[in-house]
Amino acid sequence: MRDFSIAVDIGASPERVWAVMLDIERWAEWTASIRSIERLDGGPLAVGSRARIRQPNVLPAIWEVTALDAGKAFTWITRSPGVTATGRHFVEPAGPGSRATLSLDFGGPLGSIVGWLLRGLNERYLGLEAAGLKGRCEGH
Repeated sequence: MRDFSIAVDIGASPERVWAVMLDIERWAEWTASIRSIERLDGGPLAVGSRARIRQPNVLPAIWEVTALDAGKAFTWITRSPGVTATGRHFVEPAGPGSRATLSLDFGGPLGSIVGWLLRGLNERYLGLEAAGLKGRCEGH
């Protein structure tokens, strides 16, 4: 298991969902999967932006934005020996609201092993992030 993904329908506009997703320093306010996110540079989130993420049961990691499609999606990666983790955050219109898709993929020589070992944690954290994003965007 190298690839994990979850989609959630949200009763809020794609613009609202995008604004919440992009405000990474506040994620700890709405998901228990994040202890803190510290930006390592200034300005708006952009390709090359970096942040230190602290999560329960996971070593702190530096994530770097590698792709950004304004208003729709961003991708960031973190590297450790033998593993590259890629996180993607995507929002699109869906009916009267939005659909957000969150994914985490493991690559590199040890990616499959790490993904398999952490599968339960990865699935739990993606679920917490999807539920938290929905709650935050819908004002719960």
